Amino acid sequence: MPNQENDDNQIAELQAKCAEYLSGWQRARADYENLQKELASKVRETADFTKAGILIEILPLYDYFKMALTHIPEEMKKLDWVQGVMHINKGFGDVLRNLEVEEIATTGETFNPEYHESVGSQESEEPDHRIIKEVKTGYKLKDKVIYPAQVIVAENKSTIINQGGQINNGQPEMEE
Repeated sequence: MPNQENDDNQIAELQAKCAEYLSGWQRARADYENLQKELASKVRETADFTKAGILIEILPLYDYFKMALTHIPEEMKKLDWVQGVMHINKGFGDVLRNLEVEEIATTGETFNPEYHESVGSQESEEPDHRIIKEVKTGYKLKDKVIYPAQVIVAENKSTIINQGGQINNGQPEMEE
């Protein structure tokens, strides 16, 4: 029976080597798949970075174009050439949307320094830090800001800061 025992040992050794090789192959395969995912992510990142660079050059032109359209007199808006220019503007906006570019919401929103740049404040009945006017449109590519929106924020004069530094929104301070 020594031969049987020797065969069993060889089988156990071979099974251990098979398990080791299988484990190594599985790790190598997982590493390869992770490398492919990382590479795909880097390619998308590079494409987005390149797209952002181009958009930094193009978006000011789009803003100027939109601004020019706001100055067209009402009686001229029905003219064919003006309609053509408005159609070009719409096409420009569609292209930007297809590129996943969004305008940053402003008027009526609460000021968020990640998306907005305050260029002034104005007395208003609106709550403090509410955006009351957009000065310049901001844009983001997916979730990354290309240009922050330049805005005017509300400064509510009924907000009173009591002696302890607490904001008291126009309510009389309670005496203890």
